[in-house]
Amino acid sequence: MKYKVGIISLGCAKNRVDAEMLLAKLNKKDYEIVEDVAMSDAAIINTCAFIEPAKQESIEEILELAKLKKEGRIKCLIVTGCLAERYQREVMEQLPEVDACVGLGSNDKIAEIIKEALKGKKVEIFPPKEQLALEGKRIQSTPTYYAYLKIAEGCDNHCTYCAIPMIRGKYRSRTIENLVKEAQWLADGGVRELILIAQDTSYYGNDIYGKPMLPKLLRELCKIEKIRWIRVLYCYPERITDELIEVIADEDKIVKYLDLPLQHCSAEVLKRMNRKGSTEYLTSLLHKIRERIPNITLRSTFITGFPGESEEQFEELSQFVKDMKFQRMGCFPYSQEENTPAAKLPDQIDEDTKLKRAEIISEQQQLIMENYAEQMIGKEVEVLVEGFDRYAECWFGRTAGDCPEVDGNIFFTAFGEKPREGTFVKVKITDSLGIDPVGEVIKN
Repeated sequence: MKYKVGIISLGCAKNRVDAEMLLAKLNKKDYEIVEDVAMSDAAIINTCAFIEPAKQESIEEILELAKLKKEGRIKCLIVTGCLAERYQREVMEQLPEVDACVGLGSNDKIAEIIKEALKGKKVEIFPPKEQLALEGKRIQSTPTYYAYLKIAEGCDNHCTYCAIPMIRGKYRSRTIENLVKEAQWLADGGVRELILIAQDTSYYGNDIYGKPMLPKLLRELCKIEKIRWIRVLYCYPERITDELIEVIADEDKIVKYLDLPLQHCSAEVLKRMNRKGSTEYLTSLLHKIRERIPNITLRSTFITGFPGESEEQFEELSQFVKDMKFQRMGCFPYSQEENTPAAKLPDQIDEDTKLKRAEIISEQQQLIMENYAEQMIGKEVEVLVEGFDRYAECWFGRTAGDCPEVDGNIFFTAFGEKPREGTFVKVKITDSLGIDPVGEVIKN
């Protein structure tokens, strides 16, 4: 008898890749993979625990699956991922509906874990997190035309607000040869956009090669013929070298898009975060990037209400965001995470103030992004087709300046031959709706 297994993966794209590897291990063991977890015998939830809202979402999903189990629709419930790794035995103590709670290092044993859980046994396994495999077969869960390439696991940065190092362990890079091999496999399977991810992609290679090797990796990936776009996420500003800027500028396949999670600009706040930089340093860096890579799209994220953030320091951040005019940006109130150094800092800021400050930055950014959308009117852009919106009665897709799942879309009409999902079309922008440009396909 083949047992049916379904998986829900929460959180970041890095977690998604882990889930894809879990699915491949189960498929190899002759389990039947089902898309609808409600139709499964064994339900896996690959959790996130980065900040409080992510933890709450994970718990809510577990409870929803527990209802299905109570109704007899699923036989067992397995919790893995960051929540399981971070809280371990607390999960089953607080959520007795869970049949198995297993750490990241046990992912290779997922088939055996499910087998034990289906027998009615309670399973708790928490081997060293370093046993989480860096590489292996995957069952791609994204659309066929784009995929994430996780180039490293863990983090050595130890930002004071972040629990990732304690959850995921030390930074571990994969080899260039292995990454190129996986990228070629993805390209042969139809992937045209490759998105590089890690907790810090700009640190890639330091641990195994003794120096930063992201530029070298990018050069090698650009040699893969079928790949059209290569996108780089999660770069730290102090590691944006001239060599990296040169590679992004020179290589046609690397989209002119850079994700720099700056978190703040005040030197004092950044120091308390255990991060480097200042308004002056970051301003200079961003000007240099824009000068060397014209028309680059810059994305960033910021945290408001970090312990001790004064009104003056918040105003400094607000002005910095206005001045830098990031094309893409997210802003979030500080989340006080237990067992992190920042949680123990004095001068914790109340929730209302944190939220209000985040709203102010977000509202500013909304206007900036709307202005960028208006500036696109009259321009012709290359768009990766992602589907048809039957409510808006038009097609939608992304430009090189839009990352899937985090950025917006371009909506467009097409007369005559219908565009195919996963193909590229040329679109002339004729209008904008808020932050989303609107246009029409240009016939070749």
